[in-house]
Amino acid sequence: MIGGGISGLTAAYRLRRAAGAGTRITLFDPADRLGGILRTETLAGQVMDIGAEAFVVRRPEVPALLAELGLADRVRTPTGVRPLLYSQARLHPLPAGTVNGLPSSAACMTGLVDADTLARLSAEPNRPLSWSPGADATVAEFVGDRFGPQVVDRSVDPMISGVYAGSAASIGIRSAVPAVVAELDRGAPSLTAAVRAVLPPGAPGPVFGAIDGGYRVLLDALVAASAATWVPTAVERIEPDGAGWLVVDDEGAAHRADGVVVATGATPAAALLHRAAPAAAAAALRVPVASSVVVGLALPGGTPLPAQSGVLVGAGEVLHAKAITLSTRKWGPTGNVELVRLSFGRFGDTVAASTSDERLLDWARADLQTVFGLRVDPAESIIARWIDAMPQYGPGHAQLVSALRAGLPPGLAVAGNYLDGVGVPGCLVAAGRAAAALVTG
Repeated sequence: MIGGGISGLTAAYRLRRAAGAGTRITLFDPADRLGGILRTETLAGQVMDIGAEAFVVRRPEVPALLAELGLADRVRTPTGVRPLLYSQARLHPLPAGTVNGLPSSAACMTGLVDADTLARLSAEPNRPLSWSPGADATVAEFVGDRFGPQVVDRSVDPMISGVYAGSAASIGIRSAVPAVVAELDRGAPSLTAAVRAVLPPGAPGPVFGAIDGGYRVLLDALVAASAATWVPTAVERIEPDGAGWLVVDDEGAAHRADGVVVATGATPAAALLHRAAPAAAAAALRVPVASSVVVGLALPGGTPLPAQSGVLVGAGEVLHAKAITLSTRKWGPTGNVELVRLSFGRFGDTVAASTSDERLLDWARADLQTVFGLRVDPAESIIARWIDAMPQYGPGHAQLVSALRAGLPPGLAVAGNYLDGVGVPGCLVAAGRAAAALVTG
């Protein structure tokens, strides 16, 4: 197993379940701790996830895994407060009746877009729709054509930048809103009709969940259940060795394996696969990646933050952050501090790699003052950088992943967030597929 993030640990656990106690599973990862982009820290005495912080509860993968591991009672749900949008240099309520920012009616966008855009939205169901099943395009191209650029910049792009560290111009519509695209494939007569068809009926329950104690609770359980041997070193290459493989680490030591799962990001996966599976490596190199950095702040208790879960930032705004999470308001208080997260970095920029900690903290304070009118003096802070960790699911991504997997020889599998989704549920799907590929040969 190469890579000790959630994908590698889950694949190791699935292999252990399938192969039994007598199978030796070795996990290579040079980091100071296992978990990858899932990283739980303690800030001002309070637990805070400084990488990914939540999962979609409407998908079954994470709840099912937690139940398997005896952790079903550790699921936390949000307090119910809503996020805000920051657009045109002011705050707006997050529109209701939308799917990842796509509106189901013109009324959803009232106050956020201009009168011409509202008229365009009202007329969209009556405009001819040219759509072929299986088609794909960037979100900006397709939604911009149907709903107008203001909807893209002010409603859709804030959602996409928070999930992918990208933009509507870098993500395919099929990846961004798969349920909506499925309705288009089935013959929905307009984009509005497709959005309306997938809106949950009645009052929807929570969209997101978290783990009491942070993601490290899940990671620790996977480490224990997988019983993998962790080798804290990097792998340099993989070579065929008869019916198996040689995993060569960065000190030149060769480790023989019957099967290998490469559970890294797309770029390191390409480097590791280029000898053993050149076609798969070439496909992995075609996945664009972005970098992101998270600044966690502990503000004094009583800081007058609004009763909202956070702020998503529209395209083209003067803020440095792409999103602000008011963690204590979102998940409930756990101590006499206000925990806040600010995320920076988008596809195509070098903010995460090149901006100093001091400047990031200055930006965080400045953005909180701009958005909320507050001058803050954090009691503690923490910064985590995720370099080349955020894949961009462009148009045709599913076909690219299929080509990648088709280029893998028996005994070699891949997992990671660049395959079946950037969120934790998608990582679990990819990990399960990788483990099954090794078990079935």
